Amino acid sequence: MELSEGFRYHTRWVITRYKNTEDFKRGLPSFVPDPAGPPGSFLPPQSFVEGNVLLNEGIQAIEDLLIGAATPTKWDNGNARIGVGDNNTGAANTQGGLQAPTNKAWLTMSANYPSRATQTITWQASADANTANYGWQEFTVVNAANDTGNNINRVANNQGTKVAGQVWTVAVQLTIS
Repeated sequence: MELSEGFRYHTRWVITRYKNTEDFKRGLPSFVPDPAGPPGSFLPPQSFVEGNVLLNEGIQAIEDLLIGAATPTKWDNGNARIGVGDNNTGAANTQGGLQAPTNKAWLTMSANYPSRATQTITWQASADANTANYGWQEFTVVNAANDTGNNINRVANNQGTKVAGQVWTVAVQLTIS
């Protein structure tokens, strides 16, 4: 008899765009102009990024939680943030979160997030009309107000440029099996 061991995870990032605060409040995502694209180009109401890299600091903090070796801060509603930056450096497990030197923001959790349904944890946050108005090229989940905490993961994927007046949300779905 052959036994097989494995730890699998899958991450899906969901970026949802609203042309203004009113549409966000009504839950009406929409195409938004793409200022970095050719004239007349638009970004879709919603886009998806599959996968990311688990970061060593996040893995080690999760392991410490599992064995009670330390009491790292939880990635809960009061502590977790989704980081958004404009750096397109590829993700590596040795990184400590966002790589952007200046254009970066840590978005607080939306109400009722993070949540868990079966084996999927979802974190979700939004950037209001005046927050994170630059190219969205990198994302992370951290257990602090900024990168001073432990980042679970990071992905580099260009999602376009958010401009003042727009509201964008980002959700991270992490499934473990």
